Amino acid sequence: MKRRSFVGLALAAPLAACSTGTPTGTSSSQAPSSAPSTPAAQSAKLVVWVDGSRAPAVKEIGKQFSTDNPGVTIEVVTKNFADIGPQFSTQVPSGKGPDIAVTPHDGIGNFIKSGVVAPIELGDLANQLTPLAVSAFSQDGQCYGLPYSIENIGLVRNNALSKEIPQTWEDLITAGKEAGKKYPLLLGVGEGGDPYHTFPVQSSFGNTVFKMNDDGTFSDTLTIGDEAGLKFATWLGSQGKKGNKVLDTSLTGDIAKEQFLNQNSPFFITGPWNTPDFEKKKLDVTVLPIPSAGGQPARPFVGVQGFILSARSKNALLATEFLVNYLGTKEVQLKLFEQGDRVPALAEAAADATVTGNPMVQGYADAGRDGLPMPSIPPMAQVWTFWGGAEAAIVGGADPEKTWSTMAKNIEAAIKKAG
Repeated sequence: MKRRSFVGLALAAPLAACSTGTPTGTSSSQAPSSAPSTPAAQSAKLVVWVDGSRAPAVKEIGKQFSTDNPGVTIEVVTKNFADIGPQFSTQVPSGKGPDIAVTPHDGIGNFIKSGVVAPIELGDLANQLTPLAVSAFSQDGQCYGLPYSIENIGLVRNNALSKEIPQTWEDLITAGKEAGKKYPLLLGVGEGGDPYHTFPVQSSFGNTVFKMNDDGTFSDTLTIGDEAGLKFATWLGSQGKKGNKVLDTSLTGDIAKEQFLNQNSPFFITGPWNTPDFEKKKLDVTVLPIPSAGGQPARPFVGVQGFILSARSKNALLATEFLVNYLGTKEVQLKLFEQGDRVPALAEAAADATVTGNPMVQGYADAGRDGLPMPSIPPMAQVWTFWGGAEAAIVGGADPEKTWSTMAKNIEAAIKKAG
């Protein structure tokens, strides 16, 4: 399909803020046309920050963009993934940094607050992306990123040790003990806690940390200390030192993985980042949904990866064309999928046989079907340390309700102090 070109305008005008619901250009999931769109009136350069795993695919499509738009150069700068967000925040205000950067969606709230990221007009593409992916990068009716992949955790089962498909947490413990291994299941709590991996169970009690808006985004209203949260805290205590001892603060994520690789447990709550290690060990594994402990569905946090636009980009419309009409295509999203085995955000790419034919990928997709986008609102930054500390203390034997209530008060105070 022929793409509308922004290039002529991009070299002369800044990007106007607009919502995803007001299409201004065309887009499809097909690969970009090889014929040049509108010849650029002058030379221009777009700088794109990515990590090593994504660099090859972005460089390849960058060359195509330059071919289609003579005079335009795409400079792909490779950085450590963990450094991209912090450096983006510090360099953009001074007029430095990239035009485009890759990032997980949960940093969007702080990027918006500090004024370093610009909204992106997705146009027709907004309706072709998974709604959760668009919602993850959206605030106040505007989208601040081009999502390309989705990830979440699930329950990984070693098929040589168990064939069970647990429907409840009790079923999981029973099946784990029947395997006769050292651990009935593995979940790395650690001394600092790990709320990300325990949240699916917490959500099964009906707690979502912050109140959710009707559109699936999170409000600033803290709910972690509500009745549902207290019920989860009580349950958490029953799984620790003063309960059945299934959860243990001495078991970190790394130790949990090592024990699973050594086949000392039939079950491991983890994410797709450990798949390569399972494959190296030639383990026969299946990914299942995480069972509920509280009676409601266990809803893991869903992380969405995407590309953001600098608020100080001098070629914002040109960058938008590259984002929407090139990085947003089926061809590119499948190339990015090949690098990380994360479900593409573009629905057509997610439905491709290379994705649907991968049992591990589909297992995680099924496990995250009812998932919730990781909160990207700025107050979330004040939650993690208190949250993890309280969970570790409760697993270690502290009074569940008292510890949880104190945690909620501390988080509320920290949010107010941060403004």
